[in-house]
Amino acid sequence: MSNATIPYIASPGAIKQALDKIKTAATPERVTTDFLTTKLGIKPGPAKAMLSYLKRIGFVGKDGKPSELYSQFRNPTHSRIAAAKAFKKGYSPLYEMNEYVHELSEKELKGLIVQATGLEEKSRIISLMVACFNSLKAYASFETVTPETEIIETDETGKDETGKDDEREIPSQFPVIKDQPVGLNLSYTINLNLPATSDISVFNAIFKSLRENLLKK
Repeated sequence: MSNATIPYIASPGAIKQALDKIKTAATPERVTTDFLTTKLGIKPGPAKAMLSYLKRIGFVGKDGKPSELYSQFRNPTHSRIAAAKAFKKGYSPLYEMNEYVHELSEKELKGLIVQATGLEEKSRIISLMVACFNSLKAYASFETVTPETEIIETDETGKDETGKDDEREIPSQFPVIKDQPVGLNLSYTINLNLPATSDISVFNAIFKSLRENLLKK
């Protein structure tokens, strides 16, 4: 890759000033140079370049409206993750060359920027690009796990990673009724076809046989 455009401003210190003030200042309908100078305290000279920088990293849309990343950055819980997303967006040309560019040493980073831009190593612009890169990086966290995604794992013994018993309740589909005898209860129905007779002794014999052979406990 050659002649890539890497975002930078002539006053890298303005990046820290702008980002700190964005967290505390009310979100405007549109981010303008007037907003940057009046509300964020950026000097008129660097304000225009700072506005362009905020657009490059995805904090401000082409129409000047604050983006979702801008709003997320103002949330203390999501601020560092939002900054990391903005960082990867703004410095995407470098990420295309090395996906771990944020972990490079100062010397390695400078070499990568020289390679990407085609500028001379001793160029002042290279130094400004490195300084702006580091200014934004200081606000970013590249960790992918957040407190909201915390999961407690248990081993086969039912203990969590701290060694304590896992006391979380597991709902059962079938309720358990305690203090009930356990056994098998059966019921049956007997249909009798009685003979057509008026002899009472026949009926007595039938019912006596039922009592002795079927109805015993």
